[in-house]
Parts: sequence; structure tokens; C-alpha cells
Amino acid sequence: MNRHRHSPERTDARRARSTPALVAVLLLAALTAACGDEQADGRRPGSGAVSAEPPLTGVRWNVDSVTVDGATHRAPDGAHLTIEDGKAAGSYGCNEFTAKAVVEGGSVRFSDARATRMACAGRTAFERTLAGTLADGALTTEVEGGTLTLGTADGDRVSLTRK
Repeated sequence: MNRHRHSPERTDARRARSTPALVAVLLLAALTAACGDEQADGRRPGSGAVSAEPPLTGVRWNVDSVTVDGATHRAPDGAHLTIEDGKAAGSYGCNEFTAKAVVEGGSVRFSDARATRMACAGRTAFERTLAGTLADGALTTEVEGGTLTLGTADGDRVSLTRK
């Protein structure tokens, strides 16, 4: 006795009812896959579309100034910063430096900084100020157009411009 045997008319009727449902499921799956690979900014990977907000990492940022306790100190030529692949590198103005960099959400934290020790006339005060500000815990990041502002919890800030 075969309980699962159906008449040909009944099988054809089931197929007729299930075909539109199957087509709808396949169409929905294809649409979901097509939409599912978009990034949060609406771009598709590899599309070449430009994000509305410039990236923080992979960019050489020239240091324009450091403001500490309300006093703004202009950066010497050559002061810059690049953050990429969990690392930061750049120049305080004369001495080169490297550090670990962790970018999370709207902040960046630098640690384990190492710098050269060249004697640079007239630049050491600025270098100490910049190095101390970058090492002051998690810094807020604000990228707007071609500018980046890094801010400390105390309100000090580093102003940078995209090269």
C-alpha cells in the first residue's frame, strides 16, 4: 500500500499552484542578494562611487595647528599624519613617528608611539605639544570636506588638512 501516491490530475494542479510561488521566492531571493551587498553609505563594493564623507584612513593629513588650553600653535612645514592598517606614521614637524592606531566609530586612539630624536631648532615645543595631544586617550574625529579635526576630552584639538 502506497499512501503517497497521487493521481496525475492532482499532481498537475499542485504544480500549477506552486509554480508562481516558486517564481516569487526566487525573484525575492535575487532582489535580496542584489540589495544586500550595498555598504552603509549606499555604495556597492567596487562600484567606484564616491562616498559622501571622505575617509579618515589611507590619507596623508598635513597638520595645520594644535590648540591646547585655548592657545593655538601653528604647525611647522612638514608636520603630517597618515593612519592605515592599524598604524599611524608621520612627522611632528622635524622628528618622524610611528604608533598603533585604533579607529572605532567617531574616534581614534594612538598608543606605543616611537619617534626619532633629532635636534630641531625652534620646533621642540610644538613637537611636544602635538605628541602630547595625540597621546591624550581617545580622540574624537570629525572629517568635513578636506579637513580633519581630532579632539580631546578636555577640548584640545589638532586641525589637519588633506594633502
